[in-house]
Amino acid sequence: MSRQVFAHYMVGICDGQTQDQWAHEIQTAKAAGIDGFALNIGPSDYWTQPQLHNAYAAAEQVGGFVLFISFDMAAGNWSVQQVVDLVNTYKNSRAQLKVDGKPFVSTFEGPGWADNWNAVRQQTGGIFLVPDWSSLGAHGVAGKLGINDGAFSWGAWPQAGQTKMNTGEDIAYKQALQGKKYMMGVSPYFYTNLPQWSKNWYSSSESLWFDRWQHVLDIMPDFVEIITWNDYGESSYICDTNPRQVVQGADKYINGYDHSGFRAILPYFIQAYKAGNRNLPLNHEDKAVAWYRTTPAHCGSDGGTKWGQGGSNSAANGARDVISIVAATNGQKSVTVDIGGNAQTFTTQGDHPLSYFEMPFNDRQGPVTIKLNGKAKTGPAIQNSCPSCGHVIFNSVVINV
Repeated sequence: MSRQVFAHYMVGICDGQTQDQWAHEIQTAKAAGIDGFALNIGPSDYWTQPQLHNAYAAAEQVGGFVLFISFDMAAGNWSVQQVVDLVNTYKNSRAQLKVDGKPFVSTFEGPGWADNWNAVRQQTGGIFLVPDWSSLGAHGVAGKLGINDGAFSWGAWPQAGQTKMNTGEDIAYKQALQGKKYMMGVSPYFYTNLPQWSKNWYSSSESLWFDRWQHVLDIMPDFVEIITWNDYGESSYICDTNPRQVVQGADKYINGYDHSGFRAILPYFIQAYKAGNRNLPLNHEDKAVAWYRTTPAHCGSDGGTKWGQGGSNSAANGARDVISIVAATNGQKSVTVDIGGNAQTFTTQGDHPLSYFEMPFNDRQGPVTIKLNGKAKTGPAIQNSCPSCGHVIFNSVVINV
């Protein structure tokens, strides 16, 4: 089947969401070129069933958008019957993603549950299983090819102490899968500071959104899953901010930190991936997106935030004080970025639609404005003092023009 792009959707934070709200989010994702949502669910939330009903009903209503369940095996213990019942409930929905005529099913972790999937297949009439067993790594997944139909890698961020990531793990997965489907994880950002879950780290994300889509064009996986649509707690969201979904404690680094601009050039990334052409001519108007933190990394306390998951160094050492800019343009164009009246102009590549630039803070303060083709967008100011929470916030704000 043709290449497709999905976004990871956290159902566990949408208690009370209406079908109309689901329809609006589906339309928003569809407009960005996304083909469907991976619906992450845990085993014990009482709102899971009504929210799945709303999601599938909304997707059928909107049309041209698929859904599949991603069973969160790290969120609790699942029974075989629970999984079977959910697969059977939605397998015949017009919105259900199917591969080879079978409902597509994924997971977040759960290699210890692997031996149960044959029972699920028998009691559902068959599934197309592409789990995320990243804790096993590519080598471990290779030992379970008799169970799965492919694999999804959650490896979408630089590791602790690294400012960039490469495609080594993706290549290892493709080799290990021996022709089975590979779903590649792509993310724009990562920062979490939630002590109640013992989570407090930042993964270097200055160029991540650009880099990872270049990796997609290098690897050309069967599927791409964007991590995430709406995980506010980990700052990986690309949706319009919905305060009802923001988990307790994350509001201090979510409120005012709009990420919707990450979607501005997503249609081009997706079109290039589906066409298998990194020089695909732009078929829409020129666009540019910029993301940046609103304080320098060393302006005050780091809040105990570490550089990368499992890292021991301060996140301040892995965060560069730059504005990151990606432009998608037809021919050579000028992109101007201004910090408090101090401007710098960049020239896009004339022979390639995509360009990436960085503009250092250099102790400059003030509102940030990006300009392209006579259009301008201004975002929150960069300041040299910590916010009211008393420590550096390592999330970024995103603006686009």
